[in-house]
Amino acid sequence: MSEPVNRPIVLVGAGKMGGAMLIGWGRTPPAAPVVVVDPAPSDEVKATAEAMGATVTETPPADMRAGVLILAVKPQAMADVLPTLESLRDAETTVVSVAAGITLATLEAALGPGPVIRTIPNTPAQIGRGVTVAVGNAAVGNDERAAATTLLGAIGSVEWVEDEALIDAATAVSGSGPAYVFHMVECLAEAGRQAGLPEDLSMRIARGTVTGAGALLDASEADAETLRRNVTSPGGTTAAALSVLMEDEALQRLFVDAVAAATKRARELGN
Repeated sequence: MSEPVNRPIVLVGAGKMGGAMLIGWGRTPPAAPVVVVDPAPSDEVKATAEAMGATVTETPPADMRAGVLILAVKPQAMADVLPTLESLRDAETTVVSVAAGITLATLEAALGPGPVIRTIPNTPAQIGRGVTVAVGNAAVGNDERAAATTLLGAIGSVEWVEDEALIDAATAVSGSGPAYVFHMVECLAEAGRQAGLPEDLSMRIARGTVTGAGALLDASEADAETLRRNVTSPGGTTAAALSVLMEDEALQRLFVDAVAAATKRARELGN
């Protein structure tokens, strides 16, 4: 990146997502010093910051220019927070936002010219298994992209898109997606209960089945369709169940409608 390495990484907001990033950096410390700006950091954040030699402050330092300025505050708080950060940013600072619905244009208008990256991570970032989708403005070059990928890689995988319009759809798939999976576990456990399993047993095996299937998908070179077919013996129990789930693309249509609704809401939040 164009900024000198002694410029700090300034993390504004150390809640769930910002805190997850800090914990990831604790495992693999960045080359630059880290400054955390949060009015009420958790004990875990303070302990992590202390262990990695990061500075924690309640308000943005007035005499500092950030090399990378990471905005990890809630979208509804962004309008109030952005004006307080003007002193931290100049044209050499790369801004990285992890706030849903906040557009590149909004960030550029508030903070001035320079490289700006908009991202949408998801909650598995809390255990280093997140998926983050990112897009940069015209000022973002290969160096800025590589440095952002390294920092965001502390919480999982990073995927880049060239069109900002795709971020809303990514929000609907990966950002909101964990909630769909968690609800699927709830539904599967309830179906087991209605089939006669004790409630606690049904939840345990539903939860273990979904997490195990996810681990298998992650570890296997096969795609999801192949893995599904591998479980499905002709005329067997799985085939009977899938005949219900896949009839008239019932489950597929539900997911299409759900992702469309989430995409629409993401666009509304950005306006």
